Amino acid sequence: MKFETLKQLFDNSVKRYAANTALSMFERESMTYGEMGERVAYVGSLLLGAGLNAGDKVVLLSSSMPNWGVCYFAAVNLGMVIVPVMTEFSGAELDKIIEHSDAKALCVSDKLYTKLSEATIQRMNIVIRTKNLGVIAQTCTEKGEGKVPEPQDLAAIIYTSGTTSTPKGVMHTHRSLATQVFLCYTMQNVDENDIFFSILPLAHTYECSLGLLLPLSHGSQVVYMDRPPVAAALMPAFKSVRPTIILSVPLIMEKIYNSQIKARFTKSKFMSAIYGVPVMRKLLHRISGVAMKKLFGGRVRFFGVGGAKLSRATEQFLLEAKFPYAIGYGLTETAPLIYGSTPFKTKLQQVGMPAIYVEGKLVDVNPETGEGELVVKTPCIMEGYYKNPEITKDAFTEDGWFRTKDLCVFDKKSGYLVIKGRANDMIVGSTGENIYPEDIESVINSHRLVTESIVVADKGSLVALVALDKEKVEEALLEFKDNVQAKYDELMKEIRDYVNTRVAKFARVAKVEEQKEGFEKTPSLKIKRFLYKRDNKK
Repeated sequence: MKFETLKQLFDNSVKRYAANTALSMFERESMTYGEMGERVAYVGSLLLGAGLNAGDKVVLLSSSMPNWGVCYFAAVNLGMVIVPVMTEFSGAELDKIIEHSDAKALCVSDKLYTKLSEATIQRMNIVIRTKNLGVIAQTCTEKGEGKVPEPQDLAAIIYTSGTTSTPKGVMHTHRSLATQVFLCYTMQNVDENDIFFSILPLAHTYECSLGLLLPLSHGSQVVYMDRPPVAAALMPAFKSVRPTIILSVPLIMEKIYNSQIKARFTKSKFMSAIYGVPVMRKLLHRISGVAMKKLFGGRVRFFGVGGAKLSRATEQFLLEAKFPYAIGYGLTETAPLIYGSTPFKTKLQQVGMPAIYVEGKLVDVNPETGEGELVVKTPCIMEGYYKNPEITKDAFTEDGWFRTKDLCVFDKKSGYLVIKGRANDMIVGSTGENIYPEDIESVINSHRLVTESIVVADKGSLVALVALDKEKVEEALLEFKDNVQAKYDELMKEIRDYVNTRVAKFARVAKVEEQKEGFEKTPSLKIKRFLYKRDNKK
């Protein structure tokens, strides 16, 4: 069923699936759709009782939990504008974002409340605790007035955490978000028998649209976990919940592959030799795939991967293991999904086809490579950036296509979209070649000692900045107490040689440098590349 507003979506689900479990916390509380409807109405009454009116902004700053969705719908159902904010911003950044949003109300979890300044709290008409929906503070008791939202009404302002700039408030209407739910459903159906296991931040558009709005629209259950999504916590939870749908980012699956699959098959020269034979590798992957499905609870039918490019080695494993993974591509500005492929229709290092209603084309195409910037038209496009008409104008072509700023090609055989890299990150080689750091980084990150990396241009050469697995490095250096530096230098050379034998000649790195303090990241855990750029003048 297609809805025009989020209120229509919510009201239909509460009526149709009243007795079904809607949202739950692993090993703790749960609520049915009927109970969720009651909580939404209650929080709505708190907002109205604090003088908020339709169109007013409500900041939602909380870790993922059932009441996150309650606060979300309490605002949008009354025609107010929800402002979900990523929890990893610093206190100063949070204060700045909340002030910029013009919010009059705040729904906040206990831990994040302490990060906010007293001035921010005092500006609010009301502050609501997400844990139990209690009122922390209230400065206004006038009666506000909501309204039944129209499709064109603003529903959400979502602050991005870009890797190249300061946060921007992306504005989405009820129509764009409700249409996104229908668009996702046409690509992958869900129903009231599905159990989603949520491991990504709900303030991220990917998780909110596909992991909250989509399942709630069809009576599915969503389970949250109150601990970091590390293997030690996830595996017992998967075994207990036995989810059917999981949304993830590449980092999670890449860690599983590198630490459990690849490590097991390369721990000895004998196993490495066997693993290096394509026929044997495929057989080992197939056997591992069966075991991995059991680790995830045995019922997963859709494992979505989005947010960044999946490494080639990890995806090759998923393909050969016949694991039901899917690839999705989109941006906060597109709510987010615009291209993707579903389980068992995926192709190695290719994204997929456009979703329903989406048009895409390449502009400024390089005639030699066929690469160009992807521009799209979608009914799920943002209205613009909040209070920033200049940047909004720059985000679109003169004839109204949204600029993704991703350089892509279309595979000649499959027709699938292939992402080469961000236009802003591409490095032009000394002889004019287009070098995409992400491709080199994928190789670097497959090395046994590397956890993550970025490649930068430095005076005409490529330099790999790497974060190392400290435990493995210490183990490697342990027996060289008298000559640790020489062994360390040898390890850096090993990483460099490993990379340079696996990439094109023009993409070879001249130097490997350890980023000892790790990389500074955005709230969505992407490396802030702009902080590490260097002077590329020779």
